[in-house]
Amino acid sequence: MNTDENKPIRILIADDHQMFVDGLKALLKREKDLLVIGEVSSGDQAAEFISHNPPDLLITDISMPGMSGVELTCWVKQHHPEVKVLVLTMYNDREIVNEILMSEAEGCILKNTGKQELTNAIKRIADNSTYYSTEVLNIMMTRLKKHKTIEKNTSLLPPREIEIVKLIMEEYSSEEIAEKLFISKRTVDTHRKNIIQKTNTRTIVGLLKFAIENNLTEYNL
Repeated sequence: MNTDENKPIRILIADDHQMFVDGLKALLKREKDLLVIGEVSSGDQAAEFISHNPPDLLITDISMPGMSGVELTCWVKQHHPEVKVLVLTMYNDREIVNEILMSEAEGCILKNTGKQELTNAIKRIADNSTYYSTEVLNIMMTRLKKHKTIEKNTSLLPPREIEIVKLIMEEYSSEEIAEKLFISKRTVDTHRKNIIQKTNTRTIVGLLKFAIENNLTEYNL
């Protein structure tokens, strides 16, 4: 995404609650490596904005006039897959959380989250990872237990790649994984590509689902 580490993370906010948007902008403005490049009040406006000026990260609400946040995320993943998506929602409904996950948003946190978790989520997603808050992950786990048709697929991966999956889920970047395992970043990136291919997950969000289903995160079944 951002190849130049000195460049700020360019953010578009899509939310129809102006008071919330103003507070979010004020919070993000305090972070020198984050830059809000626009704000819109509907999913359709967000799609129009992204078509002409794709941000690094879209922060979107679920419920908006016209195109919903989930529909917007699906549109972004189809037309601008390089744009990362963080969903902020006041809903903790199981079906809504499942829709967010299925849309392949890179992250989801509740609107009552604190500043630190929000900035952590943004920066982790910008580093090509995912961030689903503890509350959201717990909802996901409840759903998986209810529909427990899980196959243990970790036999697809050698021990080294299982280790790398666990580190990815623990928020380690490729550089940090390389340092921890005493291998090059290029080797880590090769492993990541192999993991995605072997697990047929296609995206980092799919890898998150694979890790949860196969007990490779702290959120075990």
